[in-house]
Amino acid sequence: MDQFKITRLGHHGDGIADGPLFAPLTLPGEVVTGQPVGKKLEEIRIIEPSSDRVSPPCRHFKSCGGCQLQHASDRFLQNWKQEVVKTALASNGLETHFLPIAVSPPQARRRATFAARRTKKGAMAGFHARASDTLVEIPDCQLLHPDLMAALPVAKALAQIGASRKHSISVATTLSASGLDICVADGKPLDGPLRVELAALAEQHALARLTWEDEVIATRLPPEQEFGDIHVVPPPGAFLQATKQGEEALRQDVQDIVGASAKVIDLFAGCGTFALPLARNAAVHAVEGDQAMMAALDSGWRMAQGLKAVTHETRDLFRRPLMPDELAKFDAAVIDPPRAGASAQIAELAKSDISKIAYVSCNPVTFAKDAKYLVDQGYQLKALRVVDQFRWSSHVELVAHFMR
Repeated sequence: MDQFKITRLGHHGDGIADGPLFAPLTLPGEVVTGQPVGKKLEEIRIIEPSSDRVSPPCRHFKSCGGCQLQHASDRFLQNWKQEVVKTALASNGLETHFLPIAVSPPQARRRATFAARRTKKGAMAGFHARASDTLVEIPDCQLLHPDLMAALPVAKALAQIGASRKHSISVATTLSASGLDICVADGKPLDGPLRVELAALAEQHALARLTWEDEVIATRLPPEQEFGDIHVVPPPGAFLQATKQGEEALRQDVQDIVGASAKVIDLFAGCGTFALPLARNAAVHAVEGDQAMMAALDSGWRMAQGLKAVTHETRDLFRRPLMPDELAKFDAAVIDPPRAGASAQIAELAKSDISKIAYVSCNPVTFAKDAKYLVDQGYQLKALRVVDQFRWSSHVELVAHFMR
C-alpha cells in the first residue's frame, strides 16, 4: 500500500490527499495508507494520526451514515466550520468580524428522516450506511433527542403494515409540544384497510399527527411548535430548524440585527420562525412560496397575544422577487433562503433603501456570492456567526449582519 498525507478537509467532510484523492474518516496532517480507486482512497489505515483525532462518542459511527465527523475533536470542528465560511468569503474578496460559534449539544436534534423496511422477521428502522442502501439500526444514537428516538419502534410498525418487501419507506419525524409528528413517504397506496390500521397505530403510539404521503390520517393533538413563546402548528413536513438551541441562536441574532426597526419584511419566512417573535416590537410582512406555511403563520399570529400586525403573502421569490418600490416601506429585512441562495431577491434588496439586513444561510458558497453583491452595492458586512446545529456533520449554517 502507498502512503499519503491528508492536506485538508473537503466540504463534505472527507480528507483530501494530493491528486486529489478523497479519504473518508481522515483528518488534515494525518499520514495514511490506502488503495486509490478512481478519485477515492479505499482500505485506509491511519499511520500517523492527527492530534485532533478522538474516539467517536457513538458506537454506530463506523457503520452509520448519519454523521461524518465524530472522529474529530470539537475544537477542530468549530475552527473548520468557521474556516469554511471564511474561505467562501475570501474567494469573493470579503472578510468580516466573526462572533463566537454557537454549537448545539449532543442528543439535541428534534427532527430526522428515518428509513424503515420490512424483513423476514419483522422490520428495521434507522439510517443508511455511508454511500450505501444498507440500513443501519441506531438504538444508541448520540445525535437525536431522546424523545425523537421513540419514533424508531413507530417507524418499524409503519413498515410492517405499509411498506412493500422491495422498498424502504421514508419516515420524517419531528418533535412537537404534543408528541411525535410523523410524515411517511414511499409506502403502499392508501386504501380503506390501510387507513384503519394507520389510525389505530397513531392511537396506540400516542402520535400527535400521522401523515401518509399527502394525506393526514390522524391528528390526536395539534403538533405545535414554539417560536419564542408563540405557538404554531406547521403543515406536515414543513421546514423547521434542526435543534431548539440552533433556532434560538439564530433568532436572537436576527432580533439584535433588526434592533428597533418599526417595519420589517421577512423573506422566505416559513411558518414564522423569525416573523412572529419579531412582531413583539415591529410590524412584520412575511413572504413565503408555500401557501400552507403562510396559513400556519397567520393562524399562529391570530392566536397569540400582544403582537403587532403580521401580514403575509404567498409568493415565489425566485420568479417574483419583491421590487424596490415594494420594499420602500420597510426599515429592515430578514432573509432565510434555501441552499440555492436568493440572487434574484438580493439584486432587488440591493436597489432598495432598507438599511439593515439579517441574512440566515445554510450554504456558505451561495451566501458569499450574495454577500459580494450586497457589498458591491453599498452594504457593509458588519458581523457573522456560524451556527452549528448539525453536529458532527459537514453542514454549516450562519447568520450575518448587513448595514447600508
